[in-house]
Amino acid sequence: MSEMITADLVDLDLSADTKEAAARALAERMVGLGRVTDLDGFLADVAAREAQMPTGLDGGIGIPHCRSAHVTEPTLAFGRSAAGIDFGAADGPADLIFLIAAPAGADDAHLTILSALARKLMDDEFTGALRAATDAGQTAALIRGDAALSAESNSGESKSAGPKGADAVPPSEGSVATADPETAEDADTSADTVTTTDAPASGAQSSSTSNAPVPEKFRIVAVTSCPTGIAHTYMAAESLENAGREAGVELVVETQGSAGFTRLDPALIAAADGVIFAHDVPVREKERFAGKPTVDVGVKAGINRPGELIAEVRGKAERGEVTAPAGAGTPVERAGEAGDGYGTRLRKWLMSGVSYMVPFVAAGGLLIALGFAIGGYTINKAPSVAEHFVWTQADSWAALLFQIGGVAFGFLVPVLAGYIAYGMADRPGLVPGFVGGMIATTINAGFLGGLAAGLIAGGVVMAIQKVKVPAPLRGIMPVVVIPLISSAVVGFLMFLVVGEPIAELQSALTDWLKGLSGANAVILGVILGLMMCFDLGGPVNKVAYAFAVGGLTNPTEGSLKVMAAVMAAGMVPPLAMALATTVRGKLFTKTERENGKAAWVLGFSFISEGAIPFAAADPLRVIPASMVGGAVTGALSMVFDCTLRAPHGGIFVVPLIGNPFLYLVAIAAGVLVSTGLVVVLKGMRKQTPEAASADAAGPTVTAQRKEPVAA
Repeated sequence: MSEMITADLVDLDLSADTKEAAARALAERMVGLGRVTDLDGFLADVAAREAQMPTGLDGGIGIPHCRSAHVTEPTLAFGRSAAGIDFGAADGPADLIFLIAAPAGADDAHLTILSALARKLMDDEFTGALRAATDAGQTAALIRGDAALSAESNSGESKSAGPKGADAVPPSEGSVATADPETAEDADTSADTVTTTDAPASGAQSSSTSNAPVPEKFRIVAVTSCPTGIAHTYMAAESLENAGREAGVELVVETQGSAGFTRLDPALIAAADGVIFAHDVPVREKERFAGKPTVDVGVKAGINRPGELIAEVRGKAERGEVTAPAGAGTPVERAGEAGDGYGTRLRKWLMSGVSYMVPFVAAGGLLIALGFAIGGYTINKAPSVAEHFVWTQADSWAALLFQIGGVAFGFLVPVLAGYIAYGMADRPGLVPGFVGGMIATTINAGFLGGLAAGLIAGGVVMAIQKVKVPAPLRGIMPVVVIPLISSAVVGFLMFLVVGEPIAELQSALTDWLKGLSGANAVILGVILGLMMCFDLGGPVNKVAYAFAVGGLTNPTEGSLKVMAAVMAAGMVPPLAMALATTVRGKLFTKTERENGKAAWVLGFSFISEGAIPFAAADPLRVIPASMVGGAVTGALSMVFDCTLRAPHGGIFVVPLIGNPFLYLVAIAAGVLVSTGLVVVLKGMRKQTPEAASADAAGPTVTAQRKEPVAA
C-alpha cells in the first residue's frame, strides 16, 4: 500500500480563502496521485459530511473528512494557511487543514491509522511542530509518525508547546506499520478502548505504580462517536483522557468509530461513578450505562471542553442526580421516539400493560376453556384438586385445567397494573403496580381499577425519583424506600379514595353488559368490529380486545357475547386477504400472493397482524374493506347470541362457542364482504407500468409483530 501521506500531499502555503476552495486544492493533489478518481464526486461527499456538522476545531484546526466510493485508498492531505480559513470553530479560523479521504469499504486497520492521527491532533506539541515546519517531506514524515517531534523543532520553536513532552507521541503511533493485517485486530482494540490512570504525563512513574488500582479515585466511563467515525470520535476520546489525567480521575473511553468498537468491560461500567456521552450519532447499546449520573453532549463538546464535562458529571454524582441515559430510559421510552407528547406516552404506557397481560390471558383463558370442554360448565363447582384428584377420572383432569387457568387468569389485573407502572418508571414501578392491581381485584374494581392503579403507581414512583436524597440513602432507595413509600401511597388511594368509585363504575358496566339485547347489542358489535379491524393489532385493536378480556374476569352472558364478537371480527382481515389473493391473484403482487398463503393460518388462529403486509402496501383500500367486513361479523355474532369463554384460539376453540355454526356463518359473511370490497376497490385502480413491474418483481412488505397478541 502507498504511504497515507507523502510530500506531494502537503501544501505549506495553502492560498485558499474558503473551506470549499481548501478542500478542492487538497483534493486535486489526491487526484494527481490517483488516490481520488472523481474530483467533483468526492468533493460532494466532503460537502455532505460538512453539512452534518462543521469540522472546525478549537486550536486552529480544520479536519474535513469523509468516506467515499471515489477514493481508492486511505489518503491524508495537509495544508497550512497563513490567513486562516473558517471551518466553523468557535475560536476562529483554522490554519492547519487536514483532508482525510477514506474508501467506502476501508478496512479496520486503515481506519485505525486515521484515528491515531486524530488523537495526535490533541497534542499541542505536535500541532506546534506542524506550524513551525518548513519542509513538505519532513511534515509528511511527522504526520505519519516516521519523524520524532524533536527533529522538527530544529526548524523553529513550537508556537504552542504542550506539557506532554516528546515521548507523548511515539514514532510508531499512527505509522503505516499498524496496517499490517496480522496486527489489525490488536490495533483496533487499542484504538477503541483506552484506560487512563493517575500516572504523570512525563511518564517518569513506573508502570507498576501507574497501573495500580486507585479505588478512592472518581471513576468515569465515556463514549465518543461522530457521523463518519474517523476523526472527531478519537479526538474527543483523546481530549477527555487528557482532561481526566489533569483532573486526577480514572477515565475509560469507548470509541464507537468506523472501525467498530470494543465494548467496555461491564465491571468497569458497574464501578463507574459517572458517564459522559460525547456523540453526534446514537450511542450503541446505551442501556448498559443506565442508572448513572450522566452528561450527554455533542462530540465537539468532548473535544473543546472536556474539563467542564468532567466537573459536571462529578457535580451530578455529588447531588445524587442519577439520570438514565436518553434512549435507555424506561422500556416504553426505549421503543419510542424522542419528544413524544404526553398523549403518545400515555398510550404506550397502557399498551405496555396490555402486552404483558396478554400471555396470561391466553394461557389462563384457554386452560379454563379446556376445563369447560372436558368437564362441562359445572366444573367450576369442583373441589380443589389439591384435596381431591382421581387420576382415572376425566372430571378431575378438567378441574385441574380449570383451576390452573383460574390462577393464571387471576393475575390479569395485577399484571396489567404492574406493567403499566413498569412502562412509566421501570423496575421501581413493579411493586406498587402489582400491589395496586391486587387491591383492585380485592375490591372488585376489575379491569378499570387495574388501569387506574398502574397509572397511579407509575406516577408516584416518578415523583419519588425526583426527590433529592442524602448520599447514605441512595443505595437503599430502589430496594426499600421506593417500594415502601409508593406501595403505601398507592394502597391508600386505591382503598380509600379512587377504588370505590371505580368499583361502582365497573359494576355498572357489568350490569350494562348483562342487559345487552336487540339494537344495543348490534351497535356494540359493529363498534367492536370496526375497532378490531382498524389498525390490525395496534392500539385501537388492543383497546377493543382488552375490553372483551376484562369482561371475562367476572363473566356474564353479555361479556361472553362481547368476547365472541371481538374474536370473530379479528379473524376477518387476514382471512379476507387470503381469499382475495386466491380468487383474484392478478390484483396482487407475487409477494402478496405468498403472504396470502400464510394469512390463512394467521386468520384461523385469530392473529389480525396477518393482514398487515396488505394494509401497509395499500391502506386506502385494504383497511376500509377490512373494517366493513369486521363490522358485519361483529353485528351478526351479537344477533346470533354467540358466546365465548376463551380469550384466544380462533377457529380452534369453536367447540367452546355458544351457537358455533352461526358463529362460523358470521365470520364467513364478514370475510366475503371484505373480500368483495377489496377486489372491487383494487379492480377500479388503473394498472400502471409501475404496478405491472411491481407485480413481476414482487416487492416485499413485512409485518413487524412485537408480541404474539391476538388482535
